[in-house]
Amino acid sequence: MDAPLSAGNARVKEARKLHRRSARSERRCFLADGPKAVEGALDVPGCVVEVFATPRAATEHAALLGAAPVTAPVTLVDDRAMAGLSDSVTPAGLVAVCRHLDVPLADVVGVAVVPPRLPVIAVCADVRDPGNAGTVVRCADAAGASAVVLAGDAVDLHNPKTVRASVGSVFHLPVALERDPAAAVAALRDAGYQVLAADGGGELDLFAAEPLLSRPTAWLFGNEAWGLPSELAALADERITIPMLGAAESLNLATAAAVCLYASTRAMIRA
Repeated sequence: MDAPLSAGNARVKEARKLHRRSARSERRCFLADGPKAVEGALDVPGCVVEVFATPRAATEHAALLGAAPVTAPVTLVDDRAMAGLSDSVTPAGLVAVCRHLDVPLADVVGVAVVPPRLPVIAVCADVRDPGNAGTVVRCADAAGASAVVLAGDAVDLHNPKTVRASVGSVFHLPVALERDPAAAVAALRDAGYQVLAADGGGELDLFAAEPLLSRPTAWLFGNEAWGLPSELAALADERITIPMLGAAESLNLATAAAVCLYASTRAMIRA
């Protein structure tokens, strides 16, 4: 067996550059860090370019790596090289170089939804925090939504923190990118989705909105700090507020998304 590559190896150096957004955009590749992310990536045909593994991780995850296709070679690296490739404080020893996952908006609107997925789409407008974006993708996946749209000036889907926060869900459902949130709303409405804005100042609370939720729905979520711009919220069919029954003033973005998405799931399953 070949000796593990060091941090100075040219391939390792090139892969390490993918920590920069500019390099990811130019090469249309990103790093998936950790066993869960690598497993998810290997489940997507043609996604993985190469897997880097420490000798210890290669032994621990032999079954996972043994299932890697010949088009996704596994390369051993030493611990120092892995520390440079991984975005984690304590690297798990597996990092995959993957091809970008984003799809055009047209690929998630007007497309037949195949069960067990439901006609529910989460639209995140100007979401900047990678942890929040990844968690919304994870929540959408868990709730059975058919897609996520990152709209406006959004965080990079392929940021290592976004991928890690999704816990593999970025590989399970399509995520579209759309620079213009208003265009995303228009496209979804044209495709037959009602657009519901999750808005603390909404006129209708989530409990009262239940009769609406059995219809195909695009949920519109805003920025973590300032929420939805008024002009974008005004484009929604309804502005929905989550009731605050205790003393808390609000919920964070990912929690609000989980509550709204599962409300739709519950209504559709019951319908």
